[in-house]
Amino acid sequence: MPRALLLENIDPVAADLLGAAGYEVESLRGALDEDDLVAALDGVDLLGIRSKTQVTARVFAARPGLVGLGAFCIGTNQIDLRAAAGAGVAVFNAPYSNTRSVVEMAIAEIIILARRLVDRDRALHAGSWDKSASGSHEVRGRTLGIVGYGNIGSQLSVLAEALGMRVLFYDLEDKLALGNAERCDTLEELLERAETVTLHVDGRAGNAGMFGAEQFARMRRRSLFLNLSRGFVVDHEALREHILSGHIAGAAVDVFPDEPREQGDPFTSVLRGLPNVILTPHVGGSTQEAQHDIGRFVAGKLVDYTGAGTTTLSVNLPTVALHGSSADRFALLHRNVPGVLARVDALVGEHGLNVDGQVLATRGELGYAVTDVSAQLPEELVKALEALPESVRLTTFRHSGA
Repeated sequence: MPRALLLENIDPVAADLLGAAGYEVESLRGALDEDDLVAALDGVDLLGIRSKTQVTARVFAARPGLVGLGAFCIGTNQIDLRAAAGAGVAVFNAPYSNTRSVVEMAIAEIIILARRLVDRDRALHAGSWDKSASGSHEVRGRTLGIVGYGNIGSQLSVLAEALGMRVLFYDLEDKLALGNAERCDTLEELLERAETVTLHVDGRAGNAGMFGAEQFARMRRRSLFLNLSRGFVVDHEALREHILSGHIAGAAVDVFPDEPREQGDPFTSVLRGLPNVILTPHVGGSTQEAQHDIGRFVAGKLVDYTGAGTTTLSVNLPTVALHGSSADRFALLHRNVPGVLARVDALVGEHGLNVDGQVLATRGELGYAVTDVSAQLPEELVKALEALPESVRLTTFRHSGA
């Protein structure tokens, strides 16, 4: 029986779907470091992770039998995608499934910070009745600056505008503004005009340390700051200094440069205990609805890939989906050089079979061809295909009916 290993408390629907597809599934609550992951992958065909487990080239080299990897989250910067492709491992993620959850949390935190509800809550829990409007504002009519206008940033733009906020955005790519949102030509322009700044950038290496003392100093005095994107993009020491000086009136931070691996592990941060600061443990996308949708979506992609060779929405392999009803199917991941498909089809003909359906796609150095044939695949043909010098991984599907 093939095996699947799911880490980091992935929603049970993923285990249910993989189990129904014939996998023996083991689920663990926490992340694993590189050494532990290498040991745990012995005999594993499918791996599921979230954001904390680092899957390196060494991991792929140590487990050549790994077929697919599911990132049950948005980002994939924790995975060496080039090494995965070279090892013939298809990687899938869930780029849209928790967008709404993150956006709703950002909207909630903007309102909470503007009303200084964090301080009011702490005071009342401490037994102090502090009924005052001092420092408390409506969000209507105020200016929100969104850094990163992707799926999350653009949806946040729409909801913020519905609340009566003016919306500015800045993105490295040329993005179409939604509603009445206004594009800023530079990050500096956005920081100087916005009263609340929220980060929704991706995990590319170039974003590391993008927001530090210089950027906080450019923000308007008594403005608000949110980061629900990646922990390594913000200098927390600089944020602390600007909160203590009063330049920044409040902040909400959901992601941190160093995060505990498991629930219950100790958490340290220079932002702890600061006034009007909301700290949350990387839960922007962690609603029950979002995690269920992510579990269902990514597990479904893994099942489609291992059951029929479908790579639709894979982040590292050419995208192929072949619909047919032939006797057998094979999928060949190969080096992208001229003439491979011709040699494949010649081998099929030499073994007395016809090609009933075929799709080829290429992506950089790799090509991926899925082929339906007219009868059962003979072992001699399978061995001949595997022996092709350009072959990276061959997968066969008996009586797929796909």
